[in-house]
This record gives sequence, C-alpha cells and structure tokens, in this order.
Amino acid sequence: MTGDRGTMGALAGRPWYAANELLAFLLELAALACLSWWGFAAGHEGALRVVLGIGTPAAAVVLWASFAAPKARWRPGLPLVLLVKTMVLGGGAAALYGVGHAVAAVVLAVVMVVNTAVAETFRRTTGAR
Repeated sequence: MTGDRGTMGALAGRPWYAANELLAFLLELAALACLSWWGFAAGHEGALRVVLGIGTPAAAVVLWASFAAPKARWRPGLPLVLLVKTMVLGGGAAALYGVGHAVAAVVLAVVMVVNTAVAETFRRTTGAR
C-alpha cells in the first residue's frame, strides 16, 4: 500500500489509535455474534429461529454500513452516527444479556462506550477522517 494516505496513513505512527480502531472492529464483530446468538437462542422453533439468528445481525450490518461505517454510503452528523452505533453495539450487549450473561453484557457495554468515546475523540483531534 505505497502512498496510501487513507486508513493506513492515519494509523501509521499512532499505535494507541490503531489499537483502539482494532478494538472497535472486534467489538463490532462481537456485537454481530451476540445478535446472532440471541436470534438462534430466542426460544422460537423452526424457521423463525433461523430468521432471527441470521436476519438480526444482517439488519445490523446493513444499518452500520449505511450510516456508521467510516466509508458509509450516507454519513449523517455525529449525533445520528452515535445513535446507530448505540443501536448496533448496544443491541449486541442487550442480546448478550438476553441469553443469560448479565455480567458479561455490562462489561461489554462499558468497553463499547469507552471505546466509542475514545475513537470519536481520536478521530476529531487527529483529523483521521
């Protein structure tokens, strides 16, 4: 990736920024996994279980890709981006709670809030966008 001033250029020389971005990505994946887990374990039988297990994280991916991803098709202002992130990441933590892991859900939610706050602060102060 020679001469890339995009994401790789923003991460170069800033290990804490890069680590936080990696953590953000892993938390997004964890939220999707939790949503899927909840969908498959929701207590429904047959096709509805499959629809929830696949459809819930798929809907979250579409929502995220449309509004919250760094290269989102429509990038609204920060309040709406944070609302979408709250819905997806918070939904993942709520899903974890829903499958019976209350302590893990609270820990995940706290880590998600701190990570998002740090990420948005880094993005605003470093001009990494």
